[in-house]
Amino acid sequence: MPIEPLPAAVIDALVAAALAEDRAFDDATTLATVGEGLRGRAVFLAKQDGVAAGFPFAEATFRQLDSSICFSQHVFEGASFRKGDTIAVAEGPVRALLQAERVALNFVQRLGGTATLTRKFVDAIAGTNAVTLDTRKTTPGLRAAEKYAVRCGGGTNHRADLASMAMIKDNHREALAREGLTLAQGVAAIRRRAPGILVEVEIDSLAELEAALDAHPEWILLDNMSAPDMAEAIRRTAGRAKLEASGGVTLGTVRAIAETGVDAISVGALTHSAKALDISLELEF
Repeated sequence: MPIEPLPAAVIDALVAAALAEDRAFDDATTLATVGEGLRGRAVFLAKQDGVAAGFPFAEATFRQLDSSICFSQHVFEGASFRKGDTIAVAEGPVRALLQAERVALNFVQRLGGTATLTRKFVDAIAGTNAVTLDTRKTTPGLRAAEKYAVRCGGGTNHRADLASMAMIKDNHREALAREGLTLAQGVAAIRRRAPGILVEVEIDSLAELEAALDAHPEWILLDNMSAPDMAEAIRRTAGRAKLEASGGVTLGTVRAIAETGVDAISVGALTHSAKALDISLELEF
């Protein structure tokens, strides 16, 4: 399945912010020691196995430093690579290559790490009906990029923000109860205010399931429930709502969760705990 790309304007804005943060255009070392006419190649070399993600950001980084740089990606987004592979090459003025180096690497290492971890979760539940979802536990300002990386890893994006989908979580339930309102009244209020968006209700136990079903949300989130309780929730729900499992999901537990029959499993670790890939940039002349 093709990976939905990010708009060029989104990539360019994130890259511009990263370059400004790094003060790349004022690089004290490079501008003083590298001649304007020197040209070379910057080779992205994999130091470990992984899944490619973020190279459109690297290309935009070089382009913003010098539009004459020629960038070629040898491993496409979402494709696996092996340790020792050349993943991409940028050719042009060495000054710009060095000014862009850290920002370009930051994007491909971190987004590649998210894509690689996502692929492990996706592979772990292969053959079941469940999909792997991300969460809103993202780096501030980089949500679009990190959710893109999840797609590169074969995962599915959950809600992008607080307005695109409604979710009544435990704190919302407590607030409703304090005001003397039922869960069904809360869902109805959401539908009046934001007609057309999906509604999800979070529950922590089977005792809360019937009230959630009576509210008629599209999704019910089973938070930190045991696999047997999830299986029982699926039986009782009988297709009246989609069921999502969440809470402390690991590579060691995700398969058992998927085999209960849930529709989706959300994994916060995809974006808040993925380890950056080991990718180096080697300069050649």
